[in-house]
Amino acid sequence: MCGIAGLFRPGGADEAQLAGIVERMTAALAHRGPDASGSWISAARGVAFGHRRLAILDLSEAGAQPMHSACGRYTVTFNGEIYNHLDVRAELEAAGAAPNWRGHSDTETLLAAISRWGVEPALQRLIGMFVVGLWDAETRQLILARDRFGEKPLFYGWSGADLVFGSELKALAAHPTWAPSLDRAALTAFMRYSYVPAPATIWTGIRKLPPASFVRFSADVAPDSWPAPQPYWSLRDRVVAAQGDRIADEREAVDRLEQLLSVAVKRQCLSDVPLGAFLSGGVDSSTIVALMQAQSGQPVRTFSIGFAEGCYNEAEDARRVALHLGTDHTELYVDARTAMDVVPKLPRIYDEPFADSSQIPTHLVAQLARRHVTVALSGDAGDELFGGYNRHVWGGTLQARLGRVPMRRAIGVVLGAIAPEPADTVLRALQPLLPARLKVRHAGDQVAKLGRVIAADGFDGLYRALCSIDQDPAGTVLGGIEQESWAGSETRQLAAKLDPLDRMTLADSLSYLSDDILQKVDRAAMAVALETRVPFLDKDVVEFSAKVPSGMKVRDGRGKWLVRQVLYRHVPAEMIDRPKTGFSIPLDAWLRGPLKSWASDLLSPERLRRQGLFDPVRVTRMFDEHVSRRHNHSYWLWNVLMAQAWHDEWARAA
Repeated sequence: MCGIAGLFRPGGADEAQLAGIVERMTAALAHRGPDASGSWISAARGVAFGHRRLAILDLSEAGAQPMHSACGRYTVTFNGEIYNHLDVRAELEAAGAAPNWRGHSDTETLLAAISRWGVEPALQRLIGMFVVGLWDAETRQLILARDRFGEKPLFYGWSGADLVFGSELKALAAHPTWAPSLDRAALTAFMRYSYVPAPATIWTGIRKLPPASFVRFSADVAPDSWPAPQPYWSLRDRVVAAQGDRIADEREAVDRLEQLLSVAVKRQCLSDVPLGAFLSGGVDSSTIVALMQAQSGQPVRTFSIGFAEGCYNEAEDARRVALHLGTDHTELYVDARTAMDVVPKLPRIYDEPFADSSQIPTHLVAQLARRHVTVALSGDAGDELFGGYNRHVWGGTLQARLGRVPMRRAIGVVLGAIAPEPADTVLRALQPLLPARLKVRHAGDQVAKLGRVIAADGFDGLYRALCSIDQDPAGTVLGGIEQESWAGSETRQLAAKLDPLDRMTLADSLSYLSDDILQKVDRAAMAVALETRVPFLDKDVVEFSAKVPSGMKVRDGRGKWLVRQVLYRHVPAEMIDRPKTGFSIPLDAWLRGPLKSWASDLLSPERLRRQGLFDPVRVTRMFDEHVSRRHNHSYWLWNVLMAQAWHDEWARAA
């Protein structure tokens, strides 16, 4: 895992000037690669690459970057891991196309594969997480590429006459002519979803490269031109093609998933440095750890974070699973002050507005793990692939039933007006009377969400309501405008081809997974130079998940049925079957208590008017309603607060 940066000035440039710029850009990513730094400049072509190294495979100088291909045609700066690179090496050797290997790094394998097959065929062979900056000396092209699911970030755009790219926006901001303007459509999308969906960024003229694509910039490219990214793989196409190739035998499906996940775990345990795993005690992380431990001759290192607030604390669940599996477990209980000490760091860590509040415990558990290991596996993506969210469990059923409910909009308004604390009190008293599959944590908030869902129009409206933090973001953002997201466009066109669950999981995988979950983990972990890996996103596992019918994902009011069957082979069901918690913090209480002063300052009407991002009247009303406990607006307010804090940190840099 590393950080990459670079620039391309068509027509050439002064070598010393290029070197100075790329060194500043690369230095901004030192946290991603504390082990070494390198750069390469071709002044005649106007190309400069920078690299910060976190050494994982081949710790010797043979793995240093930027790296040149044996044939001399290609130069690469590369961030990530190619888990099947030994298989790719074997294929090259069998074809008689292997160079005299200098070391055993996956970067060298990547260059040899591109030299042999070309860019697109090489990318199609890779299983891993990566972003690539590649210079082709023969065609005089800069090529940028990103892994299938967007595990690793890549930003690019124009800064004056230079095409700039980097692993994080802060690298681009180090360029001397950096002067972008705020994209209010992106800010509007952020208020709805808590993240900025790709390919947009918070800045006009700067983009995220979409997952599973590459883009070429030729020597004759004009500043501010945008060649279209080319896909080399498509999750949408795999899901559509799988509609006629569903798995029918349940036992076969369980066996196959366990086998594929075991192979993925084995691939991702390849490391020359200490390795462990995050363990929350939930279905996904427990499954990954169970399969790791089954293949390991010694206890796997596992890590979890605990909170004093009982309904947010998963540490006890994780401890029970760790004890059963026999892992070498480390846990850390953090108080509110420790967690809140992370808050001032968030704008610098994420460098565009990002408001998934689980960013705080994610950073803390990464910090804990980094004291002991350099690589950590996680259970991310299980929910998106195998139907693990509440919306997956109830979405299709709700839409079918709500269509028959009279006065549904009026009912939705009433439910939305119920204050969460009384609702929580009543519903908590009823919890012991309910079967386990119907028990819900944070029930008061779920009542408010149900109110929004009941009032929604059609399935697309229902899904959007379930995923939205702000139901009217264009009214919140001054000058705000809403545009259809790339993921929304991709899935809307498939309405007639996919059932409701497939539509929801595909939409979640195309945007929420890549733009929220994976970016949250990447920044939180790389801020402390910890590499994270996601076995559920092994290409073979993902393509298998597309063939799993909805009835093997959601069954009897519970999600991830198939994953649970694999886990039950290793961990007793009673240790796992409990209400879904999510990796969260007591944000609502903190904004009324220890974070109230900080929030009040950021949300003061005068400050809001001065910054000019949000409607001060609406923000003031929402904050007053939250503090007085009339409503729980914590997630909405967190969006505004993260945007305001980001603005304080980065607007001056523009």
